[in-house]
Amino acid sequence: MRIRTLPTATALAVLFSSAVLTAAPASADTTRPIAVSDADDTVVDGLHQRLYFSDRSQGKIVVTDYTGKVVTTLAGLPQVRDLELSPDSGTLYAAVYGADKIVAIDTATLTRTAEYPTGDKTIPSRLAYADGKLWFGYGDQWDSGLGSVDLTAETPTVTLDLAAGHDFASPPELYADPDNPGTLLALDAHISSAPIIVYDISSGTPAIRVSAEKGGFYKDAALTPDGQNVVVAGPGKRALTEYRLSDLEQVRTYPVPDEPETVSIAPDGTVAATVLDTDDRGDTYVFSGGSDKPASVRNLSHQWMPWLGHSMNWSADGGKLFVLTGSYDTTQFHAIDDPRKYVATLKVDAPTTAARAKPLTVKGSLTAGLALPAGTPLTVTRTDMESPNGKSLGTKPLGAGGKFSFADTPPAGSKVTYKVTYAGDATHTSATASDTVDVSRATPTLTLNNNGKVYDYGKGVAFTAHLGTTYKNRTVEIWSDPFGADKPKKLVKTGKVNSSGNLSVTLAMTRDTAVTAVFKGDARYASKSVKSTAYARVKVSTALSKHYKTGKIGSTTYYYFHRNTDVISTTTMSYYKGRKQRLELQVYYQGKWYNGATEYFKLGTNGKSAVNLGHSGKSGTRARVRSSYIDSASGDTVNSTTHGGWKYFIFTS
Repeated sequence: MRIRTLPTATALAVLFSSAVLTAAPASADTTRPIAVSDADDTVVDGLHQRLYFSDRSQGKIVVTDYTGKVVTTLAGLPQVRDLELSPDSGTLYAAVYGADKIVAIDTATLTRTAEYPTGDKTIPSRLAYADGKLWFGYGDQWDSGLGSVDLTAETPTVTLDLAAGHDFASPPELYADPDNPGTLLALDAHISSAPIIVYDISSGTPAIRVSAEKGGFYKDAALTPDGQNVVVAGPGKRALTEYRLSDLEQVRTYPVPDEPETVSIAPDGTVAATVLDTDDRGDTYVFSGGSDKPASVRNLSHQWMPWLGHSMNWSADGGKLFVLTGSYDTTQFHAIDDPRKYVATLKVDAPTTAARAKPLTVKGSLTAGLALPAGTPLTVTRTDMESPNGKSLGTKPLGAGGKFSFADTPPAGSKVTYKVTYAGDATHTSATASDTVDVSRATPTLTLNNNGKVYDYGKGVAFTAHLGTTYKNRTVEIWSDPFGADKPKKLVKTGKVNSSGNLSVTLAMTRDTAVTAVFKGDARYASKSVKSTAYARVKVSTALSKHYKTGKIGSTTYYYFHRNTDVISTTTMSYYKGRKQRLELQVYYQGKWYNGATEYFKLGTNGKSAVNLGHSGKSGTRARVRSSYIDSASGDTVNSTTHGGWKYFIFTS
């Protein structure tokens, strides 16, 4: 729908609030999703700083503040269509298409105060307030008409069939303005040959003052602030067209690059429009300089689809522009703070890579619908490792054709970002853009000892990182990552290397461990890391029990068992969940050792495993046993393969 001119008292209140707002700093544009799926109409309430959106598919009116934040939802309005605000902003009227009635809502309390049934199957859909009456379009296709609710009567009455002889092809789109009393505008919008009709309603009964065909299929329309002209968004044209209501002669056009969809006019006469935007070049146009100057353009949505109902409105003071955009699953609310300003677009193009301490050139462009003159100052900031908060490079002038370029020699390597800023002016929005260059750095020398070495369980091992020449950073980190998911990687030491370039840490080797030294780089030397993987054996021992003595055969100690006594072998090994020890038994015969049996036995949580080896049953039998941890085969991979020592025993009578 459209913005209605407020009565004197409200207009003064809005003007006062506008002056206060103008003194405050401008806030940023707002974009947020809004729970409206099928917006048919949007009305702005300047007195309460609210917006009302009719959602016909969900049968509700969504009420928000000027940022799009929902204040409340008025439900139970089946297929609600057009909305109309009374001149004093005290009452919101809603055409409830699915219930054959018009509902009045108090805007202070947001509660229903009255209902006006329009008759069975009249399905009212369009509204306009004029001369104390609420005019409405109703019906469907050729069975459509014009009616009114006389709100001045003690008991408001509904009157139908007021079209003054015109046979509407669809419910008329209705427009009226208190600054032009006695006038009601009707658009027969849904047929190509349908006219625009200006009614004289000064007598209370409509009479056709002037009518003219202007192409039909009108998408939207808005009255100028004085109520004397109408701007129409129609199909098949790449322009909005303005007509005088006195004779419906064309006054001017507002060119747009695609089919116009909605139109709204601010209190100062600024025309805004949305277009279908099939090429995604821009969907919202504001003619701040009138029809003879290019429009400022914004691209609020990248979806190509017909616009949502009347989905664009100016705020009551004309300082903001509210727009709904939609896709197939989401509706977005946009509040534009400086709608009359031309949107400035900055682009910055820096080389992808560059050498440190060598000159490079940054190029770019600054464009707008209203071109900016050569010499326009642009502020440049360089951010790098030496200046993480940014270093000003001063201002650079915009060249001819909106192009610019400047040279710089980056003193630091790594990612170097050039940010260019245009501050904006009275007619252009500010703009900022940046691009990043990957500036080369030297590769430092970084080494770490002990790679591939194997150590006994629990041994303290010194790992030393050596850092060669760098620029400023002499700090190295040493990380330890023991094998096994239960031991996370952790930082075990960080600090500056000594005068020889070394930093050391001692680790107790209880597991295989990946040790990593990290140098994070500086402005002239790149970051680097090196890894050294060192390995740890398990701690393993084997004890025999039930022997009756020990003694030596040659130089080897033997455990002596009676020939019918079972040998108990107890293994103690570093514990890990699910770990098994491999028990290996060999028998001595005619001067050689022969494999007797090999089997894996699970360790208890105390790291022990006791196995009964049995007895020989005869004297003179010699044997030996040992326990081992075999990487992977013992059930895990957190240690390196470790063989325990042999335990020798002999059976006697």
